[in-house]
Amino acid sequence: MCARCGDRLPWPDSSAAADLCRACRLVPPPFVRAVAFGLYDGRMRDAVHALKYDRLHPAARRLGQMLAQAIAQLAADAPQEMLAVPVPLYRSKYAERGFNQARALAASALAALRKSHPAWRLTLASSTLMRLRATESQAGLSPHRRGINVRGAFSVSDPAAVAGKHILLIDDIFTTGATARAAARSLVRAGAASVWVATLARARMIAPARGPQTFDDDTDSPLAIAAPEVNFESGSTGPVSTEHTASMHSSGNQPSF
Repeated sequence: MCARCGDRLPWPDSSAAADLCRACRLVPPPFVRAVAFGLYDGRMRDAVHALKYDRLHPAARRLGQMLAQAIAQLAADAPQEMLAVPVPLYRSKYAERGFNQARALAASALAALRKSHPAWRLTLASSTLMRLRATESQAGLSPHRRGINVRGAFSVSDPAAVAGKHILLIDDIFTTGATARAAARSLVRAGAASVWVATLARARMIAPARGPQTFDDDTDSPLAIAAPEVNFESGSTGPVSTEHTASMHSSGNQPSF
């Protein structure tokens, strides 16, 4: 498993950076580490959809507890005082949906963590990050197009409030990491000391084992990736492990992070 983004390492590597995936080696992400609770599949996908699209708000409490378990993976290494920043929606999307699922999950997760990790000072800062423009739905976009789609989409509302602070960036789903990279980059440019990422679930993209791969410096995403065979394992809601073999695919059900 990649030590930075958490993706599965699909082939043995004898290099000095063997604990990093190819993407993180070639273009290191602006975040320290990304963790997730489980795979975006099966019951997990149904639960996320119930919250996000069916507005089943009570689901946020249970899903938030799962997110808290993912965040707890960082407890040994992450700073003991952090700002928890949910990935924001653009104002038109927020008006349409009526709530930000990332904020709802973050609030529930922090409530759980106050009980399980009382010494860990995690402060919800939901107005820290702004989405400057409407972005196309990430569903169905290639990794490169996802990066372009969120380029320059985020800004920090008050850089002084972020300067020197350690940030825990929170969202519901992690797919290619394009949104996480774009949001983290904005926070780092505003002066954040470090950014860590936690999501409820992730769809893991398995890169091809051989062949050249070119990266765009502006989007931190692959310009061309040989399409892997679609093969999602049925998802349990247990912690992510290297035994899962889920592949990222482009479909209407694919998430946006």
